[in-house]
Amino acid sequence: MDQQQRLIFNSRDELLRIDVPRIVYFEADGNYTYIVTCNKIKSAVCMNLGQMEDVLAQRLKEKKSLFARIGKRYIVNLSYIYKINPLKRQLVLTDFNNFSYPLDISKEALKNLKDIMVHIKI
Repeated sequence: MDQQQRLIFNSRDELLRIDVPRIVYFEADGNYTYIVTCNKIKSAVCMNLGQMEDVLAQRLKEKKSLFARIGKRYIVNLSYIYKINPLKRQLVLTDFNNFSYPLDISKEALKNLKDIMVHIKI
């Protein structure tokens, strides 16, 4: 697997090595970002969501389009989107086999995501 398919986060206390296609979403929590994977592991890294966006842009280059910032709290892997329901304020991410993550997101952010999804092919 080439290096651009993997993200490595190295801190004083630990090293995380994550295969990019296995990342389902990133969730903001103050100065931390949780990385949630398809095997239901949730790991924290010491950077805010804006910094995580920068990391994705720098390290993934053209593959960063796999991910989209949704509102203030999430960056999601577009290939796992199953359902967007702005009226119920719900986004469901799933692989149809091992996991399903329902996320509560603002109506406006979901409307924007719905418009984006209509025009892209993943």
